[in-house]
Amino acid sequence: MQLPVSAILLDCIAAAAALIYFPFLVVGYARLQVGMDIAAPRAMFDKLPAYGQRATWAHQNSFETFMVFAAAALMAYVTGQNSTLAAGAAIAFVVARLLHSVFYILNVPLARSLMFGIGSLSTLTLFALSLLAVNNSVAL
Repeated sequence: MQLPVSAILLDCIAAAAALIYFPFLVVGYARLQVGMDIAAPRAMFDKLPAYGQRATWAHQNSFETFMVFAAAALMAYVTGQNSTLAAGAAIAFVVARLLHSVFYILNVPLARSLMFGIGSLSTLTLFALSLLAVNNSVAL
């Protein structure tokens, strides 16, 4: 059974939202290593090992990119995008963001940047497909 593109778009939004917290699991582990200070959790950043600091940055970056992706995927959903390109772009975003966090934490800058680019291109693809659909329907 193949999922409709509309379901893939919504599933990818949910998956991307969940992926925001993947790097935070690593941050939590790093915080346990240096000792939890629940009175000032943000002040712990400088005490974290390097991988914990990178995980914090990956976590923050996930919030930033999620908002734009969610808008693009919802636009594609609302405009009735039903193409394999739309489905592929949404899935590519989720996979790229998972790998982006992994490469960020492991300190592989080139691969991390490539995944950021793929995620951004996926988001732009969803915006473009939606705008083309809307503008074509208005022109008719």
